[in-house]
Amino acid sequence: MERKNIIETEELTKVYDAQTAVDHLSFSVVEGEIFGFLGPNGAGKTTTLLMLLGLSEPTSGKAWVMGINPIREPIKVKRIVGYLQENMGFYRDMDARQMLGFIAELNGIMGDEAEKRIDTVLSDVGLLEEAEKKIDAYSRGMRQRLGIAEILLKEPKVAFLDEPTIGLDPDATNRMITLIKSLAREKKMTILLSSHLLYQAQKICDRFGIMINGKMVGLGTMDELTGEKFGIGKKEYTLEEVYMKFFKEE
Repeated sequence: MERKNIIETEELTKVYDAQTAVDHLSFSVVEGEIFGFLGPNGAGKTTTLLMLLGLSEPTSGKAWVMGINPIREPIKVKRIVGYLQENMGFYRDMDARQMLGFIAELNGIMGDEAEKRIDTVLSDVGLLEEAEKKIDAYSRGMRQRLGIAEILLKEPKVAFLDEPTIGLDPDATNRMITLIKSLAREKKMTILLSSHLLYQAQKICDRFGIMINGKMVGLGTMDELTGEKFGIGKKEYTLEEVYMKFFKEE
């Protein structure tokens, strides 16, 4: 059965003064997919995420998240999308349970239902035993996992993850990779993962879009991208090797 498109863009463009941050971007992400949105800093990845969330208005072009136009109906999009920013902002004088209780209230989740969800998501991200510890005492990896818990609390259909493993040690990175995979495989979530850490993205993602200077220069599975740049052969290439081939040709 063909899976439906959950995220779509059509000639999406964002220009700041004379600088084109996103240049006629057209791509789609299907239901239940982990899509790697790849490229160096300044490639236009975060700008695209902000437009998909309705937080930045495109100069031209169109976008849809689950059929909803994020510019016309940003509140509707925010209700169905979880967003993990590169630098999560928390009230660090709160503990994790208090923070999630505050987020639950903001999303209209109250009483016993809120308590039940908070226990569930803390368990899912491995923070249940650390729930009463002040967030100020959390490591970066723990704060990233708390960010995932915040996403899960809303029970969204779609998650945008912006550099979810940057700055994490190897153990925390492996925990985060396992957690992200479980969101798609067990929670049936569609995930757009923005990253410039290619070797990690290769472990997580089903398909990739390569952004360079605001343009999507490569789109497909690992096999499709490898075939496009190196042809069919016996050698197995890494995502970094494939990416550099696209980068050098731009």
